[in-house]
Amino acid sequence: MAVRPEALAGRRNPAGLPRFLNLFAIRFPIGAIASIGHRLSGACLVLAMLWLPDTLARSLRSQGDYDALLAAWRSPWMAPLEFLILWAFCYHVLAGLRHLLMDVGVGARLPAARASARLVLGLGFAIALVLLVARRWP
Repeated sequence: MAVRPEALAGRRNPAGLPRFLNLFAIRFPIGAIASIGHRLSGACLVLAMLWLPDTLARSLRSQGDYDALLAAWRSPWMAPLEFLILWAFCYHVLAGLRHLLMDVGVGARLPAARASARLVLGLGFAIALVLLVARRWP
């Protein structure tokens, strides 16, 4: 993680330590972004697991509950939430496979690790978008 000097300019205390760290000035490596994304997608999945089982149970209660949930889910306001859940699932699976492969030595060298991080970031977003569009297509 390289910190740009202008992010720390004039912000040092007498001990020489920075008083204020501008997180937006830090340039994270692509591997760090992929790793943070893996953790965020896992957190999104945990939060979704608090809500999705209850939704499934309500949908199985009666035809009226199912129709009401389906109408709510098909509203345009739910598309971002649906995309977030799809992205979290797709990205978490892909990033998990990437980490498992790197654990056994496949793609562990820096150029391959950077390439796989970019691939996982792009594929996770693209697959989630394709699934969202395919599901919402009439």
